[in-house]
Amino acid sequence: MSESLLIWLAAVGIFAVILVPYFLKFRGRQKKFLERKIEADYIGIGAPRAQYPMVNNAFCIGCGSCVDACPEHDVLGIVFGKAAVINGDRCVGHGFCEQVCPVGALKVGLGDIKKRDDIPIMNEFNETIVPGLFIAGELGGISLIRNAVSQGRMVVNRIAELKKSSGLADADYDVAIIGCGPAGLTASLTAQENNLSYIAFDQQDPGGTILQYPRRKLVMTQPVEIPLYGRLEQNEYSKEHLLEIWEDIIQSQKLNIRPQAKLENVSRDGSGFSVAAGGETVSARYVVLAMGRRGTPRKLGTPGEEMPKVMYQLVDAQSYKNLNLLVVGGGDSAAEAAIGLAHQPGNTVYLSYRKPKLFRIKKKNEDRINELFKSGDIKPLFNSSVAEIRGKSVLINIDNKTTEIPNDYVFIFAGGIPPFDILKSMGIAFGGEYKELSRV
Repeated sequence: MSESLLIWLAAVGIFAVILVPYFLKFRGRQKKFLERKIEADYIGIGAPRAQYPMVNNAFCIGCGSCVDACPEHDVLGIVFGKAAVINGDRCVGHGFCEQVCPVGALKVGLGDIKKRDDIPIMNEFNETIVPGLFIAGELGGISLIRNAVSQGRMVVNRIAELKKSSGLADADYDVAIIGCGPAGLTASLTAQENNLSYIAFDQQDPGGTILQYPRRKLVMTQPVEIPLYGRLEQNEYSKEHLLEIWEDIIQSQKLNIRPQAKLENVSRDGSGFSVAAGGETVSARYVVLAMGRRGTPRKLGTPGEEMPKVMYQLVDAQSYKNLNLLVVGGGDSAAEAAIGLAHQPGNTVYLSYRKPKLFRIKKKNEDRINELFKSGDIKPLFNSSVAEIRGKSVLINIDNKTTEIPNDYVFIFAGGIPPFDILKSMGIAFGGEYKELSRV
């Protein structure tokens, strides 16, 4: 056998040893992603509910960097050699996929909102079609504390610029801010930074959505700069720690906040606005809506739901021990509540969800709850719905059969009813109502 043939055979052997296993692994991974995408599209979770990574297939090289970078996992996959959204519900807008893409083929955003009836129409400064009325935070469709802080700062800086050239008539305040979560508190701090007079209202205490989280829940912020305070350097804070930081900021900066003041109305008042909240009415040149999207809890409409044992949030799992408990829902809030309750001594925890498995939860929660499913600490009731809530039991429909389970408390996490009606009453338009609206 000639030397050249031996070299050729050796090269082929090396190729087979190194590249064939890689090819088979790559092919298997792509097959898994394709199956996952087909499944997600079939059950209706493929399309995003808010922000999501938009892929430019003309640039995408299918390297998979975006897939590996996503901390939520299962949002992106490689399908037919290109990045594709395979579970849009899981995207919360971290933006890591956008940062690691070597060819700039990804951008996290809302996409074309012309057909999105859940997203207000805004310009690049988050000003709505009502001049002077701005939106900051998750109401505009983008999640995460980092984004809320960024938008709270941006809209008030824009207001400061507009005030210099507006010549508007005097009002009680330059800015009225509705909501005291991260976006509203940042807006308040930025107003102080710009020497703007302001007032901030919140229907509960400052903290926003964070107040609804269970005790000791880790809240991801990513490093973020807070006006007049400094930088939050950690990637995760406990709920309690983050609320302590906000309270320290509120006290040290003497923020002008009205807690327990639910928004009643925002209407035009000459060249500014009249804002009614918590029984108080003030005039303001500009308004920043930093409210959440959750609104009031969505109810099941089930007989017995009005009973005092039915809850719509879980603050302290340690208060529930040696009990029969039912958690209803398929999102992160439901999963975290079930996990927390299952860790308390003596509890029997059931999880009811209308679909065949949990799809919309973070990978960390998915791994934790699957272990508890396997151990029997949480009993999953998939393809189920609550038929009736009784004094010491609950009737559950499972695959068209009714089962009665013992029960002391029911926790319902069916999402919330967004405050879209009051927004529309202010004149705000949404993507589903898109028209070529001229801006004043």
